[in-house]
Amino acid sequence: MRSVPPARAVSRALLPSFALALSAALLPVRAQVPGVAGTLVVTNKRPSTLTILDVASGRTLATLPTGTGPHEVALSRDGRTAVVTDYGGRPAGTTLTVIDVPAARVARTIPLGEYRAPHGLAFLPGDSLVAVTSEATGNVVVVHVGEGVVRRAVPTQAPGSHMVAVAADGATAFTGNMGSHSVSRLDLRAGTFVRSWPVPNVPEAIGVTPDGREVWVGSNALHRVSVLDVASGTLTTAADSVDWPYRVLFTPDARTVLVPDMNGDVVRVIDRASRRELGRVAVPGGGPQGITLTPDGRHAFLSLSKQGRIAVLDVAGRRIVGYLSAGETPDGVAFTRTVHAR
Repeated sequence: MRSVPPARAVSRALLPSFALALSAALLPVRAQVPGVAGTLVVTNKRPSTLTILDVASGRTLATLPTGTGPHEVALSRDGRTAVVTDYGGRPAGTTLTVIDVPAARVARTIPLGEYRAPHGLAFLPGDSLVAVTSEATGNVVVVHVGEGVVRRAVPTQAPGSHMVAVAADGATAFTGNMGSHSVSRLDLRAGTFVRSWPVPNVPEAIGVTPDGREVWVGSNALHRVSVLDVASGTLTTAADSVDWPYRVLFTPDARTVLVPDMNGDVVRVIDRASRRELGRVAVPGGGPQGITLTPDGRHAFLSLSKQGRIAVLDVAGRRIVGYLSAGETPDGVAFTRTVHAR
C-alpha cells in the first residue's frame, strides 16, 4: 500500500505550480497595441471557441462556437472569411467551421466525412479553396469553402500528417509526417503524391519559402530545426536545443524565420540565409504556440497557451510591445489589416 505524505508536504509540493498559475493570472493584459490596426482571429482549444479581436483597441468583438478542439485557423486575403480545423479529441473531429468575420457569426460547418482529425490548413490562391491535413487518414484534402465540399484528397503516403505548408503558387504542398519521420511533397493541382524525404524524428512544425525551394521543419524528438533543399534533397541544421519547435514562420520578405519554442517559453529569431540566430524573445510561463504576422512583417502575434492571451512582438526590435486577451488555451492565430470593429 502506497504511503500518503503528510498534508504539509503536499502543500509545499503544490506551491510552485500554484505560484505559477497565480503569477500568470495576475499578468497584465494591455488594452491596446499602439500603431497596429486590424482584426485578429484566435482559436481556443479547450472551450472549443474562436475569438475575434480588434487589435488597435484591444476589444473582444465576439467569441463564437466551433467544433470540438479547434487548432488552426486561416483567413481569406480580404479578411472576411475564416476557416477553422475542428481537430477533435476522442473521437477525432470531422468538420471545418467557417466564420463570417465582419458579421461575427458562424457561416457554416463543412463535414469532411471519412477525413478525420483535420489540422493544418492554408487558403489557396483565389480564396475559394483550402488545403487541409487529415492526420488520421494520411491525406491532404482540398475543400471548396463556399460549396462546403471536398474536391479531392491527396495521399501523403505516410501516417501522422499533422501540418501543411503551401508554396506561393498554390500548386505544391509539403506535410510533416510525425508518424514516419518524413516530409511529403504533393502536387495539389494534379492531386498526386510526388515524393518524400526522411527528416529528424517527429516533424511537427513546417514552413516553405514562397518559391518552394526550402522547407524548414522542426523535430520534437531531437529538438532541432532543419532545412530541406527540395532540389537536392540535402538537409542542414538551422537551430539546435529547441525544446519544442512548435511552428515555423517566414517573414514576408523570406529573410527571417520565427520559431516559437513552446516548452522553452521563447521565440527564436533566425536569419534564413546564414542560419544564424539573431536573438530570442522570452515569454516566461507563456507556452507560445500559434504565430502570425502583419503583412509588412513588422509585428507578430503569438498565442500564449498557458496564459490565455496574445503577445504582440516587434520583430525587428525583438521585444513584446503589447498583449491582447484571448480565450482559454489559445492556439491558431490569423491577422487581417481589415478593421472589423463593431
